[in-house]
Amino acid sequence: MSDQLRIAVPNKGQLAEPASALLREAGYRQRKDARDLVLVDPENATEFFFLRPKDIAVYVGEGILQAGITGRDMLLDSGAPVEEVLPLGFGGSTFRFAARGGAQLKVEDLQGLRIATSFEGLLERYLAERGIEARVIHLDGAVESSIQLGVADAVADVVSTGTTLRNAGLELFGDPILTSEAVVIRPRGAADDPKVDQLLRRLRGVLVARDYVMMDYDVHAEQLDAAVALTPGMEGPTVSPLHREGWVAVRAMVPRKAAQRIMDDLWEIGARAILVTDIYACRV
Repeated sequence: MSDQLRIAVPNKGQLAEPASALLREAGYRQRKDARDLVLVDPENATEFFFLRPKDIAVYVGEGILQAGITGRDMLLDSGAPVEEVLPLGFGGSTFRFAARGGAQLKVEDLQGLRIATSFEGLLERYLAERGIEARVIHLDGAVESSIQLGVADAVADVVSTGTTLRNAGLELFGDPILTSEAVVIRPRGAADDPKVDQLLRRLRGVLVARDYVMMDYDVHAEQLDAAVALTPGMEGPTVSPLHREGWVAVRAMVPRKAAQRIMDDLWEIGARAILVTDIYACRV
């Protein structure tokens, strides 16, 4: 086994570019040519292997690679001995049933029917857990055509917006089988590995930096408690006295999505010189 950390990255599909962008922000080299299948990053003692997203869990489960990025749906469909260690917040989708519009099926109505899917393992386990006996038909893609062509009575497919299924005259039914997103995986039961721990710290730092901004402002000491209630920070804000008597400077991380509202609330209690800056990386 190489002394380098070996990581699997999706080589194509909706996860590929966001995964590489995340790794790049975390300080790792990434490929410039989409045809490259292997990239060595000597500064970080890391090798990246660009693989089919559906195969990544298998490679990681065999212990050939120490970590990988794939979708939760593909991880569970593989049945490989791997574990999810970090959700990444992109590539969101749901795994849903669909049938011809107007069929008004319920999940229990699938008994004895034919269901087309590209995620055979995931679907078979779902049906077995509910005691539903149906014929699962594996297709590598475009499962929405299977009903029109008479191959299946229903489909189970990964849905982002549902537009493709609706355009094929299908409608969703039942609760989502699974809610998926991109995740970091590692072999199940793997021993602690400092290189993997460092990878996870870096990725968590980028995810936090994407979700938070740094807010600085000045406020009168009499309003400090009210201001801190609005900007509690991660472990408490930094408070420093100002040359102006009775005033303090405050610095705290705040959720990016709430930054404008928090600025308005701080202004209302008398805070001034309110500044917001991006965070590019952090360790929390």
